[in-house]
Amino acid sequence: MSKYELRARAHNLSGVSYDQSLLVTTALSPPILQRIGGIDGVKQLSTNFYDRVFADTNEPWFLGIFASSTKAEAIDNQYRFLVQTFNGPELYKAKKGKYTRLVGRHANFRIGLAAAKRWIIHMDGAIDDHEALRVKENDITREYLKYYFSYTAYYIVVASEYLRDDQLSGGQQMDTGQNW
Repeated sequence: MSKYELRARAHNLSGVSYDQSLLVTTALSPPILQRIGGIDGVKQLSTNFYDRVFADTNEPWFLGIFASSTKAEAIDNQYRFLVQTFNGPELYKAKKGKYTRLVGRHANFRIGLAAAKRWIIHMDGAIDDHEALRVKENDITREYLKYYFSYTAYYIVVASEYLRDDQLSGGQQMDTGQNW
């Protein structure tokens, strides 16, 4: 399947196009990183998100996806990835030695539609709780962050259907026991 077909499927599921998701979000001026409060603002977004995930008692199965890391590790990895994604320093690459594609990083988990929907609920809440994003001037920032995260969650779902074992970068083998 071509990347254009994957993008179309992610668009159909999320209602967000690739252009809205990544191209516009990473091209905003001033950039997302500055609008959200710099590196500390991204750290706060990741902390807000994982505080919600690790406190999720309504859908405890969702936390199982993150069982291989501590909350602090999960926050650190996501924050480093997002800083780099939103045109900041290469923090993720500095820690991991490479900039891992999200689909490959999540490929050893069977991430399905239910997990994508739950992930979006927590990220939307994390965005809404973020102090810098509550101000009226950041309405467009909030909107485009939600576009980016919604599209990305569904892109991981559709693209993971086509990965080969040699494309796994999050682990050496699939977690065949769970279907998230």
